Amino acid sequence: MEKLQKSLLLLLFFAVLAASCGRKETGELIGVQGRPKWKGISPYGMVYVPSGTLHVGVGDEDLARQLVARPKSISIQGFFMDETEITNNEYRQFVYWVRDSLAHDKLGHYLEDDAGDADKPLIDWEQEIDWEDEEMVAELDELFHPANERFDGRKELDASKFVYEYQWYDWQRAAHDRNSSRTSHIRKEKVKIYPDTLCWIRDYAYSYNEPMTRNYFWHPAFDDYPVVGVNWKMAKAFCHWRTKLWNTYSADAGINSEDFRLPTEHEWEYAARGGREGATYPWGSYYTRNAKGCLLANFKPGRGNYPEDGGLYTVRADAYYPNDYGLYCMAGNVAEWTETAYFENAYSFMHDLNPDIRYDAKEEDPITAKRKVIRGGSWKDIAYFLQTGTRSWEYQDTTKCYIGFRCVLTFLGRSINDF
Repeated sequence: MEKLQKSLLLLLFFAVLAASCGRKETGELIGVQGRPKWKGISPYGMVYVPSGTLHVGVGDEDLARQLVARPKSISIQGFFMDETEITNNEYRQFVYWVRDSLAHDKLGHYLEDDAGDADKPLIDWEQEIDWEDEEMVAELDELFHPANERFDGRKELDASKFVYEYQWYDWQRAAHDRNSSRTSHIRKEKVKIYPDTLCWIRDYAYSYNEPMTRNYFWHPAFDDYPVVGVNWKMAKAFCHWRTKLWNTYSADAGINSEDFRLPTEHEWEYAARGGREGATYPWGSYYTRNAKGCLLANFKPGRGNYPEDGGLYTVRADAYYPNDYGLYCMAGNVAEWTETAYFENAYSFMHDLNPDIRYDAKEEDPITAKRKVIRGGSWKDIAYFLQTGTRSWEYQDTTKCYIGFRCVLTFLGRSINDF
């Protein structure tokens, strides 16, 4: 009898437990249950830069006496940053994706049961494209140069047709124009994304750089060198594509609501200093040589003495020693695009919390409205432009053989050490 009572009590216990598990409400404020767990992400090829305070301004003397980098204390939220500049081979992955997406479109490779936009169905990437198949290539004839434009009889793809289309949301306008419709804040972009290889010739008068034009982006010798010949809009398009790539193939790694993007001007400066207060250069000292007299970056150290630092033009993106955050070539090699619009007096009115000054310049805007901040100096610059506090700029629609970029991703949370 006693055993029977124990069995009944045990059965009753499990019945109550099962009933409580299926109950949706408990009468207590416990929040929504079943939410996804968040353990953070660790993007490949990126390093973590913790939140902190930065004293911006010139790292040394302001040679131009223009006071375009007045001293100011600001705070920066933590973020991930690419340890190197985006390389030719990494950018080539983007070019190939755009090329193949155009080919899939011409061949009608779409998912039959997709739930996407009826005007823009989802591509079936499982379908193969054989660029050696003459019959298939014949169907893609529109992507190639016409017969009358061929050089030496070679059938080559027309890179001017490599256009990336995407949308972005204007959060600033949405925040300040509450009475407008949601669609009025959605921006659409069409960007030609193939690097401008001719900039190697156009940037210099009376200088023989044709081998770089022919080889720099395509030859395997330069695969790990930083991509150049990309303007600000091309860099932005790359960031959007990279976000799409992550969200498509890395969903299991965790929900990522933030986008890959260009760094703001002061995120870049904060990362370049590597945690060293007031560092003139990323390595911390006032000089461009170490104790042995070796140059510490790829720049123009003398009058016409470009190869003294080990590279005549650019060098590998991971050349020289990284700074204390593990970031390579934050000085020299190639200058880098930032998100920030350039104004000479920006330091006078910018906020001290995550400062970011943006302006979405239109085609009809005056040319001065199209200036974007570039940082870090390049292989052709003197040491002044390598300083962490030096500000410079270029027009957003121009391409140069000495400007590249790297991406950042805002860190969600207080610190990576919390996980």
